[in-house]
Amino acid sequence: MNKKITKLIINNPYEEPQHHWLYNRENRDFHIKEGRRPAGYVIATPNFKGFDDPGISIEIELVNKIRPRVKVWREAGYPGVTGITKRLLEYWQDPEQRQNSRFFFCQLEAIETLVWLTEAPAADRIGINIEGDSGSFERWCSKMATGSGKTIIMAMIIAWNFLNKVTYSTDARFSKYVLVVAPGLTVKNRLQVLQPAHEENYYEAFNIVPTALMDKLRQGKVLIQNWHTLAWDTQEKLDKKIEKGQLRSVDKRKQTEISGTAYVRQVLGEMANARNILVINDEAHHAWRVNPEAVGKYRRIGSEKDSAEEATIWVGGLDRIHEQRGILRCFDLSATPFSPSGKRTAEDALFTWIVSDFGLNDAIESGLVKTPRVVVRDDSIVTKELKSRLYHIYADDEVKDDINRPAAEAEPLPDLITNAYYLLGMDWQIAKQAWQQARHPVPPVMITVANRTETSARIKYAFEHNKILIPELCNIDQILQIDSKVLNVAEAETEAVEIEVAAGDVNQEAAPKLTKRQQAEWLRQTVDTVGDAGKPGERIQNVISVGMLSEGWDTKTVTHIMGLRAFSSQLLCEQVVGRGLRRVSYDVGDDGLFEAEYVNIFGVPFTFLPHEEGEGGPPPPPLPKTRIEPMKEKSKHEIRWPNVVRIDHVYHPLLTLDWQKVKTLEIDPYETITQADLAAIISGQANPAVKAAIGLEKIAVETRVQTIVFKVAASIYNAEQQPDWKGPKEMLLAQVVRLVEAFIQSGKIVIKNNLFNEDESKNKILIILNMNKIIQYIWSEIRAENTEKLTPVFNRENPIKSTSGMRPWFTSKPCEWVEKSHISHCVYDSGWEATEAYFLEQSDLVTSFVKNDHLGFSILYNHQGIIRKYYPDFLIRLANGEYLILEVKGADSQQDKTKREYLNQWVQAVNEQGGFGTWHWDVSFHPSDIENKIRKCMENSPSPEKPSAAVSLAM
Repeated sequence: MNKKITKLIINNPYEEPQHHWLYNRENRDFHIKEGRRPAGYVIATPNFKGFDDPGISIEIELVNKIRPRVKVWREAGYPGVTGITKRLLEYWQDPEQRQNSRFFFCQLEAIETLVWLTEAPAADRIGINIEGDSGSFERWCSKMATGSGKTIIMAMIIAWNFLNKVTYSTDARFSKYVLVVAPGLTVKNRLQVLQPAHEENYYEAFNIVPTALMDKLRQGKVLIQNWHTLAWDTQEKLDKKIEKGQLRSVDKRKQTEISGTAYVRQVLGEMANARNILVINDEAHHAWRVNPEAVGKYRRIGSEKDSAEEATIWVGGLDRIHEQRGILRCFDLSATPFSPSGKRTAEDALFTWIVSDFGLNDAIESGLVKTPRVVVRDDSIVTKELKSRLYHIYADDEVKDDINRPAAEAEPLPDLITNAYYLLGMDWQIAKQAWQQARHPVPPVMITVANRTETSARIKYAFEHNKILIPELCNIDQILQIDSKVLNVAEAETEAVEIEVAAGDVNQEAAPKLTKRQQAEWLRQTVDTVGDAGKPGERIQNVISVGMLSEGWDTKTVTHIMGLRAFSSQLLCEQVVGRGLRRVSYDVGDDGLFEAEYVNIFGVPFTFLPHEEGEGGPPPPPLPKTRIEPMKEKSKHEIRWPNVVRIDHVYHPLLTLDWQKVKTLEIDPYETITQADLAAIISGQANPAVKAAIGLEKIAVETRVQTIVFKVAASIYNAEQQPDWKGPKEMLLAQVVRLVEAFIQSGKIVIKNNLFNEDESKNKILIILNMNKIIQYIWSEIRAENTEKLTPVFNRENPIKSTSGMRPWFTSKPCEWVEKSHISHCVYDSGWEATEAYFLEQSDLVTSFVKNDHLGFSILYNHQGIIRKYYPDFLIRLANGEYLILEVKGADSQQDKTKREYLNQWVQAVNEQGGFGTWHWDVSFHPSDIENKIRKCMENSPSPEKPSAAVSLAM
């Protein structure tokens, strides 16, 4: 690796790339390789077991065939093109015309490729076969990284077609009618610059069309719609609406599916009579045909809505237009032109009609986008893959279960997330100070992409209630939580709902008189203008979203990204990170290259590369699998249980703690991150040549111990205050403050490393970063000594769960058909479990049982301040009608004992509530003890339970 390299930008953005970074796995370093990077993408090495997978580069063969031919054709002076096309191509590259509006090489190559496919001599195109999407109209896709200027290319496509068609009216290769389809209202509005008559049209603003040809350009028609406009009700949908009473119109015409002619008139308006229409799909990865072999397999990812319906409407609408008026050709533009295939790996569904490619690595090396930097190392323990725990935060054992539950907004975030926010937030604060010194009119922006609405609410609550001690990030007026459902309502509108929003007004409560549609539009305007001076979103600096930020989010001021969701593919990583990669400045340095701009990223595993078996020899035969599912003929063995989301405690009016009984809390400084190193990502790997470090020394100086005590106590108070508290609320807070202060000063917090004990500053940092752990730990101790009564809280939408709710699944694990279980087979993880299941099947003491596998029965517990999920092994209905939750355990640990404490609370609370039968729990430490465990349970059966009107298993 060249140690003198100080930035990853190695190519002139206005010339064809001459070099690219290449990772050498053998030496584990980078070097610059001469020549352009081949078009393609990377998948993981199949069956790779090492810690540093270099991946396998998969070429996009069609693009790599086309590129050299286009280059030869370009250098030969574009033979075969019309006079208008030749004039445009030369005009776009004329230095005298390009002094202030020079086009990037990637933009010119994209339009040149489309021109070559249309106008180059047929002999030049021999052997170029473009496999479409099996539809009846032709599609060509230009794969362009975010920030590479796709709107410019759209304007070039329109100008090239309009000017040729008006000049050569009989030339069937061109059209003067263009339909542009956008993913939502925001993008639709932004694309209005493609209208030749628009006051800010791109043709004049970027000097795309010579002034003398503008009149000809205006003879064409451009219609811009969002995909929602293409929707129609099929007869099947209409019949269902009539059946449900949702469509009561007596007008028979409104009960009949709209005809093709009427549909075209509705969608195309003034262009309804046009023929041979050109279609431009922006963000075309939403427009794909459902794989008939995979119908029903498209799943939701986190809070992301299944996109199959959107894709069907988008492409289906174009099919109807093609049937009626004819689509000459469809030009697709997308940074990530992949479609779900119904398989595991999204990359397998790469569009087959990609004709040009300028990907994210190319854009980084040319400086067209910010350079993403991910965490490569920190000062805590690393994962088994030798990665920082900040690399993929969501996948961390301390985080995943905690943020995958319907938690209340006031519940503390896991310590690792809080830790990450301190590090990223302090770095953001330094960036903001630098921006202020440079008199930048708007602040830098940190965005969070969360996995679900509840997590998003917890993050917002943590900032708004100063749980993260970075005051500037906690300013309520500068935090924007994006409600995806509300935003989607506004994005589906064909035109913006009229509303006036004052600049800087970002408080939803500030506009109580707005209708729901206006509130949705207000949110859309705010999201759309983050980072724009003088607009509603100008002051926003902390954006919290669920799933992914919507397309068209063009904010250039993003400097920090926090990923708190699953990333199952490199595609998802690129889509999330792409939202923050737009540059602020496009000034070229003395070396002809752009100066680097950076975005620092936590939690987005930018080198995660999933895979399926590729070609190159027959794949090994799959292991035989068994279908596991509930059986109707065994419904008498159905087992139901209350769906408890949490257990509330009723407390004594005077809180006490026996300090001799309170166990010590150990904090390992090497499980806490106080410093992180970031490196720029290129070619799927982190390049340490461009590195940065983030530390937390400043926060220790600015935070007093009394502040920590009050923050801990306030968190407990806000999360736990209840109407059943037998005393004044302020008395609860005062007592909690007293006990927290005593706990922190009691010596019960043990830091494993003496250096941290001796350094007050480091000690304070550790306590701040482990605040959630301390909160959960001390409150567990308080609850254990001060609880009068346990009250279960049930899931409102699904208060009772049952074995009948299991979805069918397949396994290659050992399993056997069992008669006493509602589920078809009992799946075994060990011989021990098989032995115990055999006893349960044969014993007269047992009426029914089920292995807790894919059932969803879990107990939330708190161990060492971290919330986790616990899945007991068996649910058993005994001969006396009572229930036993049985755990099979070999070795025992303190964590196992903690699980049982919470399981005991669950059983106690459910039995006290009544209405669910009588429940017991026990642990089998050897197959020989199970019969005695069950007999003891039946002998110790309590008196008949009290009835309850709340919820009943008989529901």
